[in-house]
Amino acid sequence: MDIVIAIAAITGLAAAFGLLLGYSAIRFKVEGDPVVDQIDAILPQTQCGQCGYPGCRPYAEAIAAGEADINQCPPGGEAGVQALADLLDRDAKPLNPENGAESAKMVAVIDEQVCIGCTLCIRACPVDAILGATKQMHTVIADECTGCKLCVSPCPVDCISMVAFDETLETWRWPFPDNKGTVPILVETAPHKTDLVA
Repeated sequence: MDIVIAIAAITGLAAAFGLLLGYSAIRFKVEGDPVVDQIDAILPQTQCGQCGYPGCRPYAEAIAAGEADINQCPPGGEAGVQALADLLDRDAKPLNPENGAESAKMVAVIDEQVCIGCTLCIRACPVDAILGATKQMHTVIADECTGCKLCVSPCPVDCISMVAFDETLETWRWPFPDNKGTVPILVETAPHKTDLVA
């Protein structure tokens, strides 16, 4: 009988706290700026800081507030500047050379024979793409690496190099369609016949 009372009491407390949290989530909901979300979706999410901001989200907030220009993101390149200009109905500008130049996608590679396991690169990586432990060798998770180069300068033994990212069948992705034209859609017109519709 005591167990039933204890279970009922815990269930009642859980239900009460659940209702309280549900009400609080609705009552105190903070609305985000949809323009900031759209800008942030265009940015490449490298978190490299080349734009002068600590990450892509703060840079998006600065663009939306009019505190930063749209041409400060070298990883996004000219295509990113053009997409931001189209979104914000501004004129496109060339990349600001003070922030860096556009380059091919790079991935960090650690020479594991030279690595001393100091973990300075792990602390510098904004996306946790480096795997390792103190006094152990480190390696880079290539799929997670954004190529921001923030791990290169802290390395005391210069065992990190940036190499061009090879495009393979496994890593290639379809480009996003532009909104200027129509995208063909495959429509099934008969059990074994398909047509392209514009």
